[in-house]
Amino acid sequence: MAETIRSAAPPVDAASGTSAAAAPPARAASGPSFWRAYRVTLLSALVFIIFVVAWEWGLRALGVPKFIVPTLTEIWAEFLRAIELQQLALHTGITLYTVIVGFVLGSLLGMSIGYLLGMSPTAEVVASPYLLALQIAPKVAFAPLFILWFGYTIFPKILVAILIVFFPVLINVLSAVRAVDPAMINLARTFNATRWQIFWKIEFPASMPPLFSGLRIGSTLAVIGVTVGELVGGNRGLGFLLVTGEGQGNAALVYLTIILLTLIGIVAYCGVIFAERRILHYMPRRDFGNFENTGGK
Repeated sequence: MAETIRSAAPPVDAASGTSAAAAPPARAASGPSFWRAYRVTLLSALVFIIFVVAWEWGLRALGVPKFIVPTLTEIWAEFLRAIELQQLALHTGITLYTVIVGFVLGSLLGMSIGYLLGMSPTAEVVASPYLLALQIAPKVAFAPLFILWFGYTIFPKILVAILIVFFPVLINVLSAVRAVDPAMINLARTFNATRWQIFWKIEFPASMPPLFSGLRIGSTLAVIGVTVGELVGGNRGLGFLLVTGEGQGNAALVYLTIILLTLIGIVAYCGVIFAERRILHYMPRRDFGNFENTGGK
């Protein structure tokens, strides 16, 4: 009988001296709170709302006239009018196309010359003074020259964008190739690796993160280059509308074109980030809004 009672008794935890059956059930791990999970998004939305309210009603409350800073309502009305009367969609498409072409060609040219100079120190020494002189020369000064060569076509805008995008990509690629550990190259040579194999297996992968940093910069500079070309000698594009709005004293049209140019730059920048995350998926990155590993900071 005593053995039956002893076998029916719940086991006792030797460390705490309490019955295991009497221990409270373990609580399931709760996920992050709503604020911790979405606070970056909420704060960004709050800042945006404050910005819109201050622009729409704050400026008029302070007595700022509309020919200096029009309200968002007036810019929206100008947007609808420009779509109907000034072919805004056509001008935006032309500028977007020119930015993409100039950015792609400038990036390819910068990458090609950057890798070439990085692989050949002699070529770097010979070409560096000329490349530096090209970078120091003001890009705006080339726009009238390109217009003399090609007329009022799309080519001067593309060439100005290429010149502006070219140098940041070149410098990032060249610096990355030069920063490769010489011990890695010497090790590859001990295994009888060819010059092409050293470049493809060591130097090219090492240059990818700096390359995308240069592409991020170039994606925004391409918009500047195209806009400069359209301002100097354009008859189509958002730069042309910008000059038109200035000539008419239409501040709403000027602000509208600036906003559209900014959106084009954001689209180009996000496109580079998307490509970077697809290609450099093996690289660690910090996701904004993830505070699990930072103590909520």
